[in-house]
Amino acid sequence: MTMLADLLSTVFERRMRISGPTRDDARSTEELAEALVGADGEMSGQNLGRLILDRFSDMDEDARLGFFEYLATAMDFDPGAVREALEAYEAEPGRQTYRAFAEAAEPRRQEFIRRLNRVPQATSALVSMRAELLRYARTDPALGALDLDFQHLFSSWFNRGFLVLRPINWESPAHILDKIIAYEAVHAIDSWDDLRRRLEPVDRRCFAFFHPAIADEPLIFVEVALTKGIPDSVQALLSEDRSAIVAEEADTAVFYSISNCQAGLASISFGNSLIKQVAMDLSMQLPGLKTFVTLSPIPGLNGWLDEMAVKVGADDPERLRALAAHYLLEAKRDGGAPRDPVARFHLGNGAQVRKVHASADVSDKGMAQSSGVMVNYLYDLAKVSQNHERFAASGTISASSEIRSLSGSGKKLLAEEPRT
Repeated sequence: MTMLADLLSTVFERRMRISGPTRDDARSTEELAEALVGADGEMSGQNLGRLILDRFSDMDEDARLGFFEYLATAMDFDPGAVREALEAYEAEPGRQTYRAFAEAAEPRRQEFIRRLNRVPQATSALVSMRAELLRYARTDPALGALDLDFQHLFSSWFNRGFLVLRPINWESPAHILDKIIAYEAVHAIDSWDDLRRRLEPVDRRCFAFFHPAIADEPLIFVEVALTKGIPDSVQALLSEDRSAIVAEEADTAVFYSISNCQAGLASISFGNSLIKQVAMDLSMQLPGLKTFVTLSPIPGLNGWLDEMAVKVGADDPERLRALAAHYLLEAKRDGGAPRDPVARFHLGNGAQVRKVHASADVSDKGMAQSSGVMVNYLYDLAKVSQNHERFAASGTISASSEIRSLSGSGKKLLAEEPRT
Protein backbone atom coordinates (compact mmCIF):
# COMPACT_ATOMS: atom_id res chain seq x y z
CA MET A 1 0.00 0.00 0.00
CA THR A 2 2.85 2.39 0.79
CA MET A 3 4.49 1.69 -2.58
CA LEU A 4 1.17 2.26 -4.37
CA ALA A 5 0.64 5.53 -2.51
CA ASP A 6 4.14 6.69 -3.42
CA LEU A 7 3.56 5.75 -7.07
CA LEU A 8 0.25 7.58 -7.25
CA SER A 9 1.80 10.60 -5.57
CA THR A 10 4.64 10.64 -8.10
CA VAL A 11 2.25 10.36 -11.04
CA PHE A 12 0.03 13.07 -9.60
CA GLU A 13 2.96 15.44 -9.06
CA ARG A 14 4.28 14.77 -12.56
CA ARG A 15 0.85 15.52 -14.01
CA MET A 16 0.80 18.78 -12.07
CA ARG A 17 4.15 19.76 -13.55
CA ILE A 18 2.97 19.00 -17.08
CA SER A 19 -0.44 20.68 -16.82
CA GLY A 20 0.54 23.65 -14.71
CA PRO A 21 2.69 26.77 -15.26
CA THR A 22 6.23 26.22 -16.46
CA ARG A 23 9.48 27.88 -15.41
CA ASP A 24 9.36 30.06 -18.52
CA ASP A 25 6.06 31.65 -17.42
CA ALA A 26 6.37 35.32 -18.39
CA ARG A 27 4.93 36.60 -15.11
CA SER A 28 7.25 37.87 -12.42
CA THR A 29 7.52 35.97 -9.14
CA GLU A 30 5.63 38.80 -7.45
CA GLU A 31 2.79 38.46 -9.98
CA LEU A 32 2.74 34.70 -9.37
CA ALA A 33 2.50 35.37 -5.64
CA GLU A 34 -0.52 37.61 -6.13
CA ALA A 35 -2.08 35.00 -8.39
CA LEU A 36 -1.52 32.29 -5.77
CA VAL A 37 -3.27 34.28 -3.04
CA GLY A 38 -6.20 34.89 -5.38
CA ALA A 39 -6.39 31.37 -6.85
CA ASP A 40 -9.74 29.60 -6.37
CA GLY A 41 -8.86 26.10 -7.56
CA GLU A 42 -6.69 23.75 -5.50
CA MET A 43 -4.94 22.35 -8.57
CA SER A 44 -4.14 25.78 -10.03
CA GLY A 45 -2.94 26.94 -6.61
CA GLN A 46 -0.58 23.98 -6.24
CA ASN A 47 0.79 24.55 -9.73
CA LEU A 48 1.46 28.21 -8.95
CA GLY A 49 2.99 27.30 -5.59
CA ARG A 50 5.36 24.79 -7.13
CA LEU A 51 6.47 27.31 -9.74
CA ILE A 52 7.12 29.94 -7.05
CA LEU A 53 9.18 27.49 -4.99
CA ASP A 54 11.15 26.46 -8.09
CA ARG A 55 11.75 30.11 -8.95
CA PHE A 56 12.91 30.86 -5.41
CA SER A 57 15.42 28.01 -5.45
CA ASP A 58 16.95 29.50 -8.63
CA MET A 59 17.16 33.08 -7.34
CA ASP A 60 20.43 34.81 -6.56
CA GLU A 61 20.99 36.76 -3.33
CA ASP A 62 19.61 40.08 -4.60
CA ALA A 63 16.50 38.48 -6.08
CA ARG A 64 15.73 36.65 -2.85
CA LEU A 65 16.09 39.83 -0.82
CA GLY A 66 13.78 41.63 -3.25
CA PHE A 67 11.21 38.86 -2.97
CA PHE A 68 11.27 38.99 0.84
CA GLU A 69 10.92 42.77 0.76
CA TYR A 70 7.91 42.41 -1.50
CA LEU A 71 6.23 40.02 0.93
CA ALA A 72 7.05 42.33 3.86
CA THR A 73 5.55 45.41 2.25
CA ALA A 74 3.07 44.66 -0.55
CA MET A 75 1.51 41.76 1.35
CA ASP A 76 1.30 43.50 4.72
CA PHE A 77 -2.07 44.34 6.27
CA ASP A 78 -3.76 47.72 5.78
CA PRO A 79 -3.67 49.62 9.12
CA GLY A 80 -6.66 51.74 8.11
CA ALA A 81 -8.76 48.68 7.32
CA VAL A 82 -7.72 47.12 10.65
CA ARG A 83 -8.82 50.23 12.56
CA GLU A 84 -12.17 50.34 10.78
CA ALA A 85 -12.79 46.64 11.40
CA LEU A 86 -11.85 46.98 15.07
CA GLU A 87 -14.19 49.95 15.50
CA ALA A 88 -17.00 47.95 13.90
CA TYR A 89 -16.35 45.04 16.23
CA GLU A 90 -16.24 47.31 19.28
CA ALA A 91 -19.52 48.89 18.22
CA GLU A 92 -21.25 45.59 17.55
CA PRO A 93 -19.38 42.49 18.76
CA GLY A 94 -20.44 39.39 16.91
CA ARG A 95 -19.40 36.62 14.57
CA GLN A 96 -19.48 38.71 11.41
CA THR A 97 -17.62 41.75 12.79
CA TYR A 98 -15.05 39.53 14.50
CA ARG A 99 -14.40 37.64 11.27
CA ALA A 100 -13.98 40.92 9.40
CA PHE A 101 -11.50 42.16 11.98
CA ALA A 102 -9.52 38.89 11.99
CA GLU A 103 -9.29 38.93 8.20
CA ALA A 104 -8.19 42.57 8.14
CA ALA A 105 -5.56 42.06 10.86
CA GLU A 106 -3.89 39.07 9.18
CA PRO A 107 -1.26 40.00 6.56
CA ARG A 108 -1.96 38.45 3.15
CA ARG A 109 1.51 36.89 3.24
CA GLN A 110 0.33 34.44 5.89
CA GLU A 111 -2.23 33.02 3.46
CA PHE A 112 0.46 33.06 0.78
CA ILE A 113 2.72 30.88 2.95
CA ARG A 114 -0.17 28.54 3.79
CA ARG A 115 -0.94 28.06 0.12
CA LEU A 116 2.69 27.38 -0.67
CA ASN A 117 2.59 24.66 1.96
CA ARG A 118 -0.16 22.84 0.05
CA VAL A 119 2.39 21.86 -2.57
CA PRO A 120 3.66 18.29 -1.96
CA GLN A 121 6.99 18.29 -0.12
CA ALA A 122 6.77 22.08 0.33
CA THR A 123 7.22 22.11 4.12
CA SER A 124 10.93 21.40 3.89
CA ALA A 125 11.31 24.09 1.21
CA LEU A 126 9.55 26.62 3.44
CA VAL A 127 11.83 25.76 6.38
CA SER A 128 14.80 26.39 4.09
CA MET A 129 13.18 29.63 2.88
CA ARG A 130 12.91 30.89 6.45
CA ALA A 131 16.56 29.98 7.07
CA GLU A 132 17.42 32.30 4.18
CA LEU A 133 15.09 35.00 5.53
CA LEU A 134 16.80 34.90 8.93
CA ARG A 135 20.14 35.70 7.28
CA TYR A 136 18.71 38.86 5.75
CA ALA A 137 16.65 39.82 8.83
CA ARG A 138 19.81 40.15 10.94
CA THR A 139 20.73 43.29 9.01
CA ASP A 140 17.30 44.38 7.71
CA PRO A 141 14.86 45.03 10.59
CA ALA A 142 12.04 45.65 8.10
CA LEU A 143 11.94 41.89 7.49
CA GLY A 144 11.30 41.14 11.16
CA ALA A 145 7.51 41.16 10.81
CA LEU A 146 7.70 38.73 7.89
CA ASP A 147 9.81 36.40 10.03
CA LEU A 148 7.23 36.59 12.82
CA ASP A 149 4.60 35.42 10.34
CA PHE A 150 6.74 32.41 9.42
CA GLN A 151 7.34 31.75 13.12
CA HIS A 152 3.61 32.01 13.89
CA LEU A 153 2.70 29.45 11.24
CA PHE A 154 5.57 27.11 12.04
CA SER A 155 4.60 27.11 15.72
CA SER A 156 1.29 25.55 14.67
CA TRP A 157 2.64 23.21 12.01
CA PHE A 158 5.43 21.90 14.23
CA ASN A 159 3.64 21.70 17.56
CA ARG A 160 4.25 18.70 19.82
CA GLY A 161 1.12 16.92 18.64
CA PHE A 162 2.59 16.45 15.17
CA LEU A 163 6.08 15.38 16.23
CA VAL A 164 7.26 11.78 16.31
CA LEU A 165 9.92 10.67 18.82
CA ARG A 166 12.25 8.08 17.33
CA PRO A 167 15.29 6.36 18.88
CA ILE A 168 18.52 6.66 16.89
CA ASN A 169 20.95 3.77 17.20
CA TRP A 170 23.79 2.14 15.30
CA GLU A 171 21.24 0.18 13.25
CA SER A 172 19.43 3.32 12.04
CA PRO A 173 19.59 4.13 8.29
CA ALA A 174 22.92 5.52 7.15
CA HIS A 175 21.39 8.73 5.80
CA ILE A 176 19.96 9.49 9.26
CA LEU A 177 23.25 8.72 10.99
CA ASP A 178 25.06 10.95 8.53
CA LYS A 179 22.76 13.81 9.51
CA ILE A 180 23.40 13.22 13.21
CA ILE A 181 27.12 13.69 12.51
CA ALA A 182 26.45 16.83 10.45
CA TYR A 183 24.00 18.45 12.88
CA GLU A 184 25.86 17.74 16.15
CA ALA A 185 26.32 21.24 17.57
CA VAL A 186 27.75 20.73 21.07
CA HIS A 187 30.50 18.08 20.93
CA ALA A 188 31.64 17.49 17.37
CA ILE A 189 31.49 13.92 16.07
CA ASP A 190 34.85 13.43 14.41
CA SER A 191 34.26 10.14 12.60
CA TRP A 192 31.96 7.18 12.16
CA ASP A 193 33.91 5.43 14.91
CA ASP A 194 33.18 8.37 17.19
CA LEU A 195 29.49 8.14 16.32
CA ARG A 196 29.53 4.40 16.97
CA ARG A 197 30.90 4.97 20.49
CA ARG A 198 27.94 7.26 21.18
CA LEU A 199 25.24 4.97 19.80
CA GLU A 200 26.22 1.30 20.01
CA PRO A 201 27.11 0.68 23.71
CA VAL A 202 24.31 -0.59 25.93
CA ASP A 203 24.66 2.44 28.22
CA ARG A 204 24.16 5.02 25.47
CA ARG A 205 20.95 6.37 23.92
CA CYS A 206 19.97 8.94 21.29
CA PHE A 207 16.48 10.23 20.50
CA ALA A 208 15.19 12.66 17.88
CA PHE A 209 11.97 14.43 16.99
CA PHE A 210 10.77 14.07 13.40
CA HIS A 211 7.83 15.66 11.55
CA PRO A 212 5.76 13.61 9.08
CA ALA A 213 6.09 16.29 6.40
CA ILE A 214 9.90 16.03 6.43
CA ALA A 215 10.27 12.50 7.74
CA ASP A 216 13.97 12.02 6.88
CA GLU A 217 15.15 15.21 8.59
CA PRO A 218 15.61 15.21 12.38
CA LEU A 219 14.40 18.45 13.94
CA ILE A 220 16.29 18.11 17.22
CA PHE A 221 18.10 15.25 18.92
CA VAL A 222 19.52 14.50 22.33
CA GLU A 223 22.38 12.17 23.23
CA VAL A 224 22.11 10.37 26.56
CA ALA A 225 24.66 8.55 28.72
CA LEU A 226 23.48 6.10 31.38
CA THR A 227 25.84 6.32 34.35
CA LYS A 228 26.34 5.58 38.02
CA GLY A 229 26.33 8.97 39.67
CA ILE A 230 26.51 12.44 38.13
CA PRO A 231 29.54 12.85 35.83
CA ASP A 232 31.92 15.80 36.06
CA SER A 233 33.73 15.54 32.70
CA VAL A 234 32.50 15.20 29.14
CA GLN A 235 35.86 13.79 28.08
CA ALA A 236 35.34 10.92 30.52
CA LEU A 237 31.86 10.33 29.12
CA LEU A 238 33.16 10.17 25.54
CA SER A 239 36.47 8.43 26.21
CA GLU A 240 37.48 5.77 23.70
CA ASP A 241 38.70 3.38 26.39
CA ARG A 242 35.88 3.74 28.91
CA SER A 243 34.11 0.61 30.11
CA ALA A 244 30.38 0.38 29.41
CA ILE A 245 28.01 -0.56 32.21
CA VAL A 246 24.86 -2.64 32.04
CA ALA A 247 21.96 -0.26 31.45
CA GLU A 248 19.97 -1.70 34.32
CA GLU A 249 22.80 -0.81 36.71
CA ALA A 250 22.62 2.91 35.90
CA ASP A 251 20.99 5.31 38.35
CA THR A 252 21.50 8.48 36.30
CA ALA A 253 20.58 9.56 32.77
CA VAL A 254 22.85 12.35 31.49
CA PHE A 255 21.71 14.56 28.60
CA TYR A 256 25.13 15.61 27.39
CA SER A 257 24.32 17.02 23.95
CA ILE A 258 21.16 18.62 22.55
CA SER A 259 21.32 19.82 18.95
CA ASN A 260 18.76 21.73 16.90
CA CYS A 261 19.03 20.59 13.30
CA GLN A 262 17.02 23.04 11.17
CA ALA A 263 18.12 26.68 11.02
CA GLY A 264 14.74 27.57 9.56
CA LEU A 265 13.02 26.43 12.77
CA ALA A 266 14.92 28.78 15.07
CA SER A 267 12.76 29.95 18.02
CA ILE A 268 10.36 27.03 17.52
CA SER A 269 10.81 25.20 20.81
CA PHE A 270 11.21 21.42 20.76
CA GLY A 271 13.80 20.88 23.47
CA ASN A 272 11.40 21.21 26.39
CA SER A 273 9.16 18.43 25.10
CA LEU A 274 12.08 16.30 23.95
CA ILE A 275 13.91 16.17 27.30
CA LYS A 276 10.77 15.55 29.32
CA GLN A 277 9.50 12.87 26.95
CA VAL A 278 12.85 11.07 26.89
CA ALA A 279 13.15 11.26 30.67
CA MET A 280 9.68 9.78 31.13
CA ASP A 281 10.29 7.04 28.56
CA LEU A 282 13.63 6.08 30.10
CA SER A 283 12.19 6.02 33.61
CA MET A 284 9.57 3.51 32.45
CA GLN A 285 12.12 1.35 30.60
CA LEU A 286 14.72 1.48 33.38
CA PRO A 287 13.09 1.88 36.82
CA GLY A 288 16.52 2.12 38.43
CA LEU A 289 17.06 5.58 36.95
CA LYS A 290 16.48 8.12 39.70
CA THR A 291 18.38 11.18 38.47
CA PHE A 292 18.05 13.05 35.16
CA VAL A 293 20.67 15.72 34.57
CA THR A 294 22.51 17.49 31.80
CA LEU A 295 26.22 18.04 31.46
CA SER A 296 26.03 21.39 29.74
CA PRO A 297 28.42 23.99 28.37
CA ILE A 298 28.47 27.57 29.66
CA PRO A 299 29.09 29.37 26.34
CA GLY A 300 28.97 32.92 27.64
CA LEU A 301 31.15 32.62 30.74
CA ASN A 302 34.49 33.81 29.40
CA GLY A 303 32.91 36.71 27.52
CA TRP A 304 31.22 37.86 30.71
CA LEU A 305 34.44 37.54 32.71
CA ASP A 306 36.18 39.71 30.11
CA GLU A 307 33.48 42.36 30.48
CA MET A 308 33.83 42.19 34.26
CA ALA A 309 37.59 42.70 33.82
CA VAL A 310 38.24 39.53 35.79
CA LYS A 311 41.23 37.43 34.83
CA VAL A 312 41.10 33.83 35.96
CA GLY A 313 42.79 30.76 34.56
CA ALA A 314 41.91 27.09 34.43
CA ASP A 315 44.60 26.47 37.05
CA ASP A 316 42.37 28.15 39.66
CA PRO A 317 39.38 25.76 39.64
CA GLU A 318 37.64 26.87 42.84
CA ARG A 319 37.67 30.50 41.78
CA LEU A 320 36.35 29.51 38.37
CA ARG A 321 33.53 27.46 39.87
CA ALA A 322 32.47 30.31 42.15
CA LEU A 323 32.45 32.84 39.33
CA ALA A 324 30.58 30.43 37.05
CA ALA A 325 27.88 29.87 39.67
CA HIS A 326 27.47 33.62 40.14
CA TYR A 327 27.29 34.12 36.38
CA LEU A 328 24.56 31.50 36.00
CA LEU A 329 22.41 32.94 38.79
CA GLU A 330 23.03 36.66 38.53
CA ALA A 331 24.24 37.68 35.05
CA LYS A 332 21.22 38.99 33.13
CA ARG A 333 20.51 40.37 29.70
CA ASP A 334 18.10 43.22 28.97
CA GLY A 335 14.67 42.20 30.25
CA GLY A 336 16.00 40.24 33.20
CA ALA A 337 16.43 36.80 31.63
CA PRO A 338 19.65 34.87 32.31
CA ARG A 339 22.44 36.00 30.06
CA ASP A 340 23.64 32.50 29.24
CA PRO A 341 21.60 30.97 26.36
CA VAL A 342 21.93 27.39 27.60
CA ALA A 343 20.85 28.49 31.08
CA ARG A 344 17.79 30.25 29.62
CA PHE A 345 16.83 27.06 27.80
CA HIS A 346 17.10 24.66 30.73
CA LEU A 347 15.77 27.02 33.41
CA GLY A 348 12.84 27.84 31.14
CA ASN A 349 12.17 24.12 30.96
CA GLY A 350 11.96 23.86 34.75
CA ALA A 351 15.43 22.50 35.50
CA GLN A 352 17.54 23.32 38.56
CA VAL A 353 21.14 24.54 38.48
CA ARG A 354 22.67 21.61 40.34
CA LYS A 355 26.47 21.67 40.24
CA VAL A 356 29.40 23.23 38.34
CA HIS A 357 32.61 21.42 37.45
CA ALA A 358 36.04 22.76 36.56
CA SER A 359 38.16 20.96 33.93
CA ALA A 360 34.97 19.35 32.61
CA ASP A 361 35.50 20.19 28.92
CA VAL A 362 39.14 20.64 28.02
CA SER A 363 38.53 20.72 24.26
CA ASP A 364 39.56 23.86 22.39
CA LYS A 365 35.91 24.94 22.24
CA GLY A 366 35.31 24.27 25.92
CA MET A 367 38.40 26.19 26.99
CA ALA A 368 37.56 29.15 24.75
CA GLN A 369 33.96 29.38 26.01
CA SER A 370 34.32 28.77 29.71
CA SER A 371 37.90 27.75 30.57
CA GLY A 372 36.64 24.18 30.77
CA VAL A 373 33.79 24.74 33.25
CA MET A 374 30.51 22.85 32.72
CA VAL A 375 27.24 22.68 34.65
CA ASN A 376 24.69 20.03 35.59
CA TYR A 377 21.04 21.05 35.23
CA LEU A 378 18.79 18.69 37.19
CA TYR A 379 15.42 17.64 35.77
CA ASP A 380 13.40 16.54 38.78
CA LEU A 381 10.23 15.29 37.08
CA ALA A 382 8.18 16.01 40.19
CA LYS A 383 9.28 19.66 40.27
CA VAL A 384 9.89 20.78 36.68
CA SER A 385 6.39 22.23 36.26
CA GLN A 386 6.65 24.22 39.51
CA ASN A 387 10.15 25.45 38.62
CA HIS A 388 9.00 26.43 35.14
CA GLU A 389 6.01 28.41 36.45
CA ARG A 390 8.13 30.30 38.99
CA PHE A 391 10.78 31.09 36.40
CA ALA A 392 8.20 32.24 33.84
CA ALA A 393 6.25 34.35 36.32
CA SER A 394 9.03 36.04 38.27
CA GLY A 395 12.37 34.90 36.85
CA THR A 396 13.04 32.82 39.98
CA ILE A 397 15.91 30.42 39.35
CA SER A 398 15.88 27.02 41.03
CA ALA A 399 19.37 26.25 42.33
CA SER A 400 20.96 23.85 44.78
CA SER A 401 22.31 25.13 48.10
CA GLU A 402 25.83 24.40 46.83
CA ILE A 403 25.33 26.62 43.80
CA ARG A 404 23.88 29.45 45.88
CA SER A 405 26.81 29.26 48.28
CA LEU A 406 29.28 29.29 45.38
CA SER A 407 27.47 32.24 43.82
CA GLY A 408 27.92 34.19 47.05
CA SER A 409 31.64 33.45 46.92
CA GLY A 410 31.70 34.58 43.30
CA LYS A 411 30.06 37.86 44.24
CA LYS A 412 32.80 38.51 46.79
CA LEU A 413 35.47 37.71 44.20
CA LEU A 414 33.98 40.27 41.83
CA ALA A 415 34.23 42.89 44.57
CA GLU A 416 37.90 42.25 45.10
CA GLU A 417 40.47 44.76 43.89
CA PRO A 418 42.44 45.09 41.83
CA ARG A 419 41.10 43.30 38.75
CA THR A 420 43.43 42.52 35.89
